[in-house]
Amino acid sequence: MASIRKEIQTNASADAAWSALRDVGALHTRLVPGFVVNTELEPGARVVTFGNGMVVREVIVDLNEAERRVAWSATGGRLSHHNASAQVLVNGDCHTKVVWIADLLPDDMRDPIEQMMEQGMAVMKATLDRTS
Repeated sequence: MASIRKEIQTNASADAAWSALRDVGALHTRLVPGFVVNTELEPGARVVTFGNGMVVREVIVDLNEAERRVAWSATGGRLSHHNASAQVLVNGDCHTKVVWIADLLPDDMRDPIEQMMEQGMAVMKATLDRTS
């Protein structure tokens, strides 16, 4: 199973970053605009349309206020398994860090998913930094 971990540091406060991350239906407006161009909520899930045209249904597994963590899963296309989470953390130096982890199968999907995560994190950093 491929496991990918990406992280950014942002100038945004942890509260501001969590507010954007926890708004699971507003990826396209509050967190990663352009990388995601539309998000539609369904009961327990969201349908995400990425800027590259890919559409994915993601089941929201957990939204943990105390841990500032969202977890979701998705299958379909070439993926037989995908589980991911994103979490807002405060570093010891009072900076805000966002960590995104994805576990997926098959292993040969690692590179394309990792490239998408790198793009998404770059957009997320720029978006959150603008809100600070």
